[in-house]
Amino acid sequence: MTTTSRPSSAPARATVGAGAPDWSEELRESGLRITSGRIAALEYLSEHPHSTVAEILRALRKNHPSLSTQSVGNIVRDLARYGMIRRIDLPDSGAARYETRVGDNHHHIQCIICGRIKDVDCVVGHAPCLTPSNTQGMRILEADVTFRGVCAECERKNPNFPALRTRAARRRPMRRRPPLRG
Repeated sequence: MTTTSRPSSAPARATVGAGAPDWSEELRESGLRITSGRIAALEYLSEHPHSTVAEILRALRKNHPSLSTQSVGNIVRDLARYGMIRRIDLPDSGAARYETRVGDNHHHIQCIICGRIKDVDCVVGHAPCLTPSNTQGMRILEADVTFRGVCAECERKNPNFPALRTRAARRRPMRRRPPLRG
């Protein structure tokens, strides 16, 4: 899983009004040019975490019809590179996802049926929260954990989903194979 995030010692986000992030100020502090596309992407991601480029584009095109997939891809790439958003690559999710929750050490839990993704706070609290047996000569900056499970709604709708049955219930009797003929 590839992620980009601010160090845990990163300063708190600049805020306006009722605690909403001041994205213009954050862009300025990061050294990025303030554009309507970047502001719109940050606002969307703060309300819709774990979104893909396609989802961001679909939402932003309502007010920014000239945006293309390439331009939104460039926006999220730049925002991730400068630590304003985090890129998340989850198993079986297809496309990279993005979120504005940076500067902390959290993980994700994903429903294997509907694909719903939720944040899970790390019990250790600091990065990296796991230590590999061999660093292969690299300095470890962070570790990402993705928990996979079944959300309550999917469990209620799919009580016979194979992954929900106990191991004993899933075990099938072995079939006898016919003897080999010589």
